[in-house]
Amino acid sequence: MRHLGYTRVSTSGQDAKLQLDALVDAGVQKRDVFADVTSGSKAAIERPGMKKLLAYVEPSDTVVVWRVDRLGRSLIDVLNTVNLLRERGVYLRSISDGIDPTTTSGRLMLNMLATLAEYERELIVERVNAGIAAARQGGTRFGRPLSDPLVIADKLAIAQDARAKGRSAEDAARLVGWSRATLYRHQQAASRL
Repeated sequence: MRHLGYTRVSTSGQDAKLQLDALVDAGVQKRDVFADVTSGSKAAIERPGMKKLLAYVEPSDTVVVWRVDRLGRSLIDVLNTVNLLRERGVYLRSISDGIDPTTTSGRLMLNMLATLAEYERELIVERVNAGIAAARQGGTRFGRPLSDPLVIADKLAIAQDARAKGRSAEDAARLVGWSRATLYRHQQAASRL
């Protein structure tokens, strides 16, 4: 079982020495520390250091971090990373937060994080739905824009003329910028009128 470390700072002007020293004090060899210097806007699995760590880590290894927030930019990102590690049979230990899933209190902390992340996801969904409702009340229309019936009629006439001259339905549809299915749909709608 290996102990692998992970550090992250947001800019090159910041120093990861505090994190690195804590990892070394916790028993991680310097050669086994993976690092990222990147803003929190990137998801954990998109960062080069984390990608290398995930490619290197094996089941029963322990990933040690200074604080759990070093794993991700948001609670959801942190939890996704934790779950990814768990699925691979990898343990996680956070020095400052006291999170060690091999202990009862560590598992409790991870479960609390999971609950908070679920709460955060639900809040995001509520905010998005409220924004959509407000936009609809303000007159915003969602979905495919309405087509001008005159334009459709003109395109149908061009496509039908092309068909009469022996072109295939696909060629006639492409001639007016439609797919064959769109041509058939508009032909059916026109036949119902």
